[in-house]
Amino acid sequence: MSAPAPPRFAGPLIGLATAATALGAAQPAAALLGVSPPVTVVADAVVDHSPFGLVAWAISVFGAADKAVLVTGVLLVLVAVACAAGGLALRRPAAGYAVLGAVALAGLAAAWLRRTDDPWAAVPVLVAALAGALALALLRRTLPAASPAVPAPAEAAPVDAEPGNAGPGTGSDTAPGGPGRRTVVASAGVIAAGAVAGGAGLWLPSLSGRTGGPGALRLPAAAEPLPALAPGTDLGIPGLSPFFTPNDDFYRIDTALTVPRLDASRWRLRVHGMVDRPFEITMAELLDLPLVEADITLTCVSNQVGGDLVGNARWLGHPLADLLRRAGVHSDADQILATSHDGWTCGTPTEVVMDGRDALLAVGMNGAPLPHEHGFPARTVVPGLYGYVSATKWVTDLKLTRFSDEQAYWADRGWAERGPVKTMSRIDVPGDFTRVPAGDVAVAGVAWAQHTGIDAVEVRLDRGEWSTAELARVPGIDTWVQWVTEVSVEPGMHALEVRATDATGFTQSHVEVETIPDGAEGHHYLRFTAE
Repeated sequence: MSAPAPPRFAGPLIGLATAATALGAAQPAAALLGVSPPVTVVADAVVDHSPFGLVAWAISVFGAADKAVLVTGVLLVLVAVACAAGGLALRRPAAGYAVLGAVALAGLAAAWLRRTDDPWAAVPVLVAALAGALALALLRRTLPAASPAVPAPAEAAPVDAEPGNAGPGTGSDTAPGGPGRRTVVASAGVIAAGAVAGGAGLWLPSLSGRTGGPGALRLPAAAEPLPALAPGTDLGIPGLSPFFTPNDDFYRIDTALTVPRLDASRWRLRVHGMVDRPFEITMAELLDLPLVEADITLTCVSNQVGGDLVGNARWLGHPLADLLRRAGVHSDADQILATSHDGWTCGTPTEVVMDGRDALLAVGMNGAPLPHEHGFPARTVVPGLYGYVSATKWVTDLKLTRFSDEQAYWADRGWAERGPVKTMSRIDVPGDFTRVPAGDVAVAGVAWAQHTGIDAVEVRLDRGEWSTAELARVPGIDTWVQWVTEVSVEPGMHALEVRATDATGFTQSHVEVETIPDGAEGHHYLRFTAE
């Protein structure tokens, strides 16, 4: 008698269970080795080797959600491949294992091609392949093997089906213990085991957050602490961005698909390249140096007109210029090539860091150690430049070089090499397409021109005449400034527009310019309804 055919769902279910086992086993292996898991490795390689236009499109469309979209896409592809491989494995086991091997080879290739160049990243891929192969072999055993047909006796007496006797349908996928039920139960168990292993892998990195993370780091006070904000710096208008952006609300744009969770006690910064005296510095040594505070607004070059990829904080750190003087920078070294723990690189003009501005190797943010998401244990902060050429999170290496010799990550992908921040303004109150009472309406927002300063902000209603807004106080030229004015409106729909003039006399143009290659331009424009 031949075995009953497995149910149609068996193949995809086995494939999903195999994938869950593979990913679940890889997660703790990656955590123990301190490397990225296979899904992140593949996603990193996709980012690193995608065409410039595709990457720019993803940033402009998805913004801060681009990482989640990419990882989700990789997982969906994996699920589709796993379902297909599971179905194939039922008919041709060797072909199913071949698909598994091909996926593993793709993971190894991604580990080889990604920018971190960490050979240990291949180990979780191999662990995933081995665990997946074992899971596939075990799950296939839940299905009955075909047996040769045995001819029935010429005159077989009918047998009444009684409890305990084999009757019609005993081998079907709906009978107790049938292949369908066994497959479902076994697959569910394998998926659960993979989930437990994956959860353990996600939990392990948090140990470093307790032993050497932000919660364990005690920052010394600044050598000369900044005073509290003067009255009139933060207008306190509901809906208006606060002068200091809370750490949890500060925008995050980087290429790290998994946030590095470094141990401050093991952190090292290497300063080398075109210098007379290369050196390394530990966190303990850095904290023994004089630390300064600076209020600095950071802006992402991919911020659209009116966008929220901008934030202001009080940073604590050691002047970058002092570190460069200690190293003895060569006169022709016009670029500081900073490298992050995850392999991302950032090219900062040397003369900008050395011109006296508050360029910092920062360790604190708004009175606390840097959060993991914002570069713990140390990052660079340079006012006046977009983040992609000035703000290296999880920084571990500063190499003095030349722009003509080496290109940083985004410069190699078509973005401008130097990236000075452009003068910009934004309306926060009222919100776009909101409804407000007719009459006098408060209009407020922020404007910025880091390391230049804002001299004036103007607002106009319904394409009418420009009127000057009132500027709040600021502690310096490296932060944004709040502004406020009032307009009188009749019931109906209205339009607001804003422009800023910086300290050089430059006034924002209404001509719209895309973010690529050196930042957006144009007036922020919104509509609201009075009633």
